[in-house]
Parts: sequence; C-alpha cells; structure tokens
Amino acid sequence: MREYLLTLVLTAAVTYLLTPLVRRVAVATGAMHAGRDRDVHTEPVPKLGGLAMYGGLAAGLLIASRISPLRTIFAGSRMAAGLLIAGGLLVIIGFVDDRWELNWVAKLAGQVAAAGVLVWSGAQVSWLPVPGGGTLILTQDQATALTILVVVATINAVNFIDGLDGLAAGVVGIAATAFFVYYYTLARVVGLPEQAGPALAGAVLAGACLGFVPHNFYPAKIFMGDTGSMLLGLLLAYAPISSIASLDYASLTEYRFATVNRFPEILPLIPPLAILIIPYADLLLAVVRRTRAGLSPFAPDRKHLHHRLLDIGHSHRLSVLIMYLWTMLFSGTVVWLSVAETPVWILAGVTLIAVLALLLMSMPRFRFWNRARPPARAAQHASPPPAAASLPPAAAGSVAGEPRPAPRAG
Repeated sequence: MREYLLTLVLTAAVTYLLTPLVRRVAVATGAMHAGRDRDVHTEPVPKLGGLAMYGGLAAGLLIASRISPLRTIFAGSRMAAGLLIAGGLLVIIGFVDDRWELNWVAKLAGQVAAAGVLVWSGAQVSWLPVPGGGTLILTQDQATALTILVVVATINAVNFIDGLDGLAAGVVGIAATAFFVYYYTLARVVGLPEQAGPALAGAVLAGACLGFVPHNFYPAKIFMGDTGSMLLGLLLAYAPISSIASLDYASLTEYRFATVNRFPEILPLIPPLAILIIPYADLLLAVVRRTRAGLSPFAPDRKHLHHRLLDIGHSHRLSVLIMYLWTMLFSGTVVWLSVAETPVWILAGVTLIAVLALLLMSMPRFRFWNRARPPARAAQHASPPPAAASLPPAAAGSVAGEPRPAPRAG
C-alpha cells in the first residue's frame, strides 16, 4: 500500500507544481477560454491544464518503475508506453483544439487512434462474462472494436461533465480512487497479482486529479480544456479494460471473502459500470436529447446534470459538491459490496440513508428547514450582501448568494 500511496502523492505534487507553469504557457500562447454571458466566468481563463496532468502521469509512472515492489508491473508490459503514447497523442490534439479549435471529426479520429494505441499495449476487452458462469470469448476484431468504443465513450463522457469548475477532475479522481481500492484488494488481499497494473493506473490517475483540483476549483485559475478532459477519459477507461484483459473471472470464486463471490460471473463489469454511472448517464442523455432535436451529439447545450443542479437553485460550489457526493455513493457502494464482508441489510440501510441525505441536498423544495423559516427572516436571508449592491453587475454576480451566469457548455 505504501508504494502506491507514495506514487499517488508524488504524482499529485508534480501536477500541482506544474499547473502554474502551464497557466503561464496558456496565457503566452493565447489558449484562453473567453468569457461569455452564458459562462460562469466573465473574464478569460487559461486552458491547457491537461499538460500539467500529463506531466504528473509521466512522473508517476517513472517513480513507480523505480520502486522495487511495483517494478515488476512494467516487466514485459507495454503499460507505460501505451499510456504515454496514447495520452501524448490526445494532449497534442487537445492543445490544438484549446488554442485554435478542431471540428469534432478530427477529435474523434484522434480518440480512436489513442484507443488503438491502448489495444497495441495489450489493454483490450478480450472476453465478457455471461450469466451462469460462462465466458464469451471475443475475436481480435471484436475485442478491438469494443475496446475502442469503450475508450471513446469514456473520453466523451468526461468531456461532457467538464462544465463546472473542479467537476470533472473531482468526479474522475473519486472514481479513480474507487478503482484503486478495488483492484488493490484483488491484487494484495485476494491474491491476484495481475491486478497490480490496474491498481497502479488508478493511483496515478487519482494523484493527477488531486494535484489539479486546487487550481481548478471555483473560482478556477485554469481550466483543463480538452487537453485534460480527453486525457482523464483515456486513463479512466484504461483501468477496467486492463483489469478485464488480465483477469480470469473464475478465480473470483476461489477465495474466502463471501461477499466478493456473490456475483462472480459478472463482478468484473459491476465496479466499472457503477463507478462511471454518472458520466455515462450524462453522455447517454445528452446524445438522446441532441439527436431528437436534430443536432449533432457533440453540439453544446446547457442541459447536463450539473446545469440542472444550478437551475434548481444551487450555487456553483454546492452543485459540484453534490456531484462529488453522488459519485462517492455509487462508487463506494459497489466497492464495498465487492470487497467487504458486510451483510446485505447493512449495506442497503446505509445506502438508503445516503440517498435520502443527498436528495435533501439536491432538491431545495425537500428541505423542511427552509419551509419553516419565518418570512421576514427568509427575506433577510435572501437579500444580497451590502458589498454586492455597490458592485457593477458583472462583479456582483460572483458574490455568494447572487444570481450566477449560466455555466460554460460541456
């Protein structure tokens, strides 16, 4: 565990220290997100944050390759080469898009190429579990096509939720932490050493997100841009894909943890689907919504899940924190179910309580304490701070409690 945590911390430190330098590069090269009326930020904000995260990724892999217990992961493996080449390709494409803008066809082609690099590195969905304990073995062409589809879908899912400051980095960081806990448990506790690679990928990704969030949380000093969102999506897809590629699911029935072999034939698919449910759900809803409206699936709009949280009255920061908590709920529940010896009724009870608590946070009309507030006090509470009254409209909108501009579209 210490080796993984050291890698995570050092990856976070490198990303954190590189981000201010990347910000200067973005300003010097003109890679700026121009402030618009429909955005949270009315002033230009530098992009290219993905460059710092790529530097953290490279540092994390280099550090891990020098630590004795983790060194064996790289022996005879193309893991490091695959992640650095595929990630570097997306960072270059993202840089061009953040600076000059690319059409969606060019970006999609780059995403497919990056997914192809991961297939070359050995990370591919080569089999699928089926109910009843059977296994569906995929042909090489089927495995390649399915892997590319999963990678491209995950990249765009992360890109779609990158609509509020700190949202994408936080959600991906939480998901990566869940992946790390799950795969580390399989590798060290259960005794499946082939899962050490996916565990390391989760730790490095969590570190990159942790190092970037302080610069990106509201009000953001820098955006990750497509440079970062595509890189995070690639890394997020890599962990479960590489796990399935190296895992014999039949081994999940061999060890002593009763809760782990509750669903042995479908367990390899449960954590990835549950952990990624929020970005995948947002992606699916966006594609259906835009297609029904006769638009391109990549056309921006203002109807993502995080936009709806703002529309029902939440502040920018609270909307992001609610999305964090929902991600923790989904990912934590499924990892807990998979690796802990917990009675089902306890798990169900804790989950129900968490859902009710999040529902109270997510839906203002359900908050009984707001309805009980006396009218005079409620009016006083809703009035803007005195300092905001003397500010011009653009500045007053950034004061807590004031109406906010709509967020930038994902």
